[in-house]
Amino acid sequence: MDALIGAAARALAAGDPLGALDRVALRDDAPALALRGIAMAQLGEFGRAKALLREAARGFGAKEAVARARCVVAEAEIAFASRDLGWPAKALDSAIATLYAHGDRVNAAHARYLTARRLLLTGRLDEAERRLAVFDARLLPPALRAAHELVVAGVALRRLRSQAARAALARAERAAREAGIPALSAEVESAARVLHKPAARVIAGGEQRLVLLDEVEKLFAEPPHRAQSTRRPLIIDACRYAISDANATVALASRPVLFTLARLLGEAWPADVPRDTLIAHAFRAKRADETHRARLRVEIGRLRAALGTLAGIDASSRGFALKPRHASDVVVLAPPADGEHAAVLAFLSDGEAWSSSALALVLGASQRTVQRALDSLAAAGKVQPVGDGRARRWMTPPAAGFATALLLPAPFPS
Repeated sequence: MDALIGAAARALAAGDPLGALDRVALRDDAPALALRGIAMAQLGEFGRAKALLREAARGFGAKEAVARARCVVAEAEIAFASRDLGWPAKALDSAIATLYAHGDRVNAAHARYLTARRLLLTGRLDEAERRLAVFDARLLPPALRAAHELVVAGVALRRLRSQAARAALARAERAAREAGIPALSAEVESAARVLHKPAARVIAGGEQRLVLLDEVEKLFAEPPHRAQSTRRPLIIDACRYAISDANATVALASRPVLFTLARLLGEAWPADVPRDTLIAHAFRAKRADETHRARLRVEIGRLRAALGTLAGIDASSRGFALKPRHASDVVVLAPPADGEHAAVLAFLSDGEAWSSSALALVLGASQRTVQRALDSLAAAGKVQPVGDGRARRWMTPPAAGFATALLLPAPFPS
């Protein structure tokens, strides 16, 4: 390694991409191309960065497997930062194996963090935790340790473990300060602000209020003694489309009509809901006729069967009412900013630029459905496109003041 390459690498490690470019901007050998690619990525020029890294990987010889693997890792980091979640994960796994085989444990650990980050973004929390558990973060350099703790905090937030998230963010803040990289410190600070923003709305007794993640965690917490199990309410979670009490959980994410009916009944509890209101919201019918009423009876029967031991549904002269079997209260947990496309906005509010294909992947929806949602949000001025064609990305400033951990994909807490 010559002096300029070494100096450029040290500048990048310190978060100084312009200083790195000053040293290698006019060189086109493989190491210089790789460093230029990383510098461009740090400056936000992701398209140019990927092109430079691929050119660098081709320029390294057959005996330079480690250098090629490092290029793969850098390209993967750019892909995930630009929310290109369809990037081939197998290539990253192969790079990890190469780096470990040649003793480059620091870059291998960084690559493992990237795989965990992708799993976190796509809601595969169990796999993300397994990836994080295989190495000791204390052995990592400060910058990588901060990145590792950010993923740990992200998993804790999705699991509704606010104390664990707070502890991980504190460790990330110390590591970022030790690394001395302003951009990393800013990222940690931005992540920590989630804990101080409203995470959901609680609707009960005809009233609603915004709550922080700590309060949501307490809502789902198991009572300290089994004899007090009736104190936990029946929770109709409109963030994760599930219903639970202290004893059981029923997921209705794949049955939107049933969940809509359950939410309407929960918001009105202990009163009943008129049949015409249920039909208008669940079936989107402007005028109810006998076919709608017959369908409503069928869907209410299905909802009774799905709720099982959680609650019953009683018919009244004008409609239906929810009757919890074990809980003494009913609470609806709704997104802080309600609306038809709240889940799409939840992802975009992280301030990153997302492709419609990445949004479709994490939402489990078709790309066409996501595109229609994006067009609707753009028409309302809530999101904006950047770029054209396959390079188009969607983003919105994170100025809504809401945390979105509850809207991101995660298994419903049991």
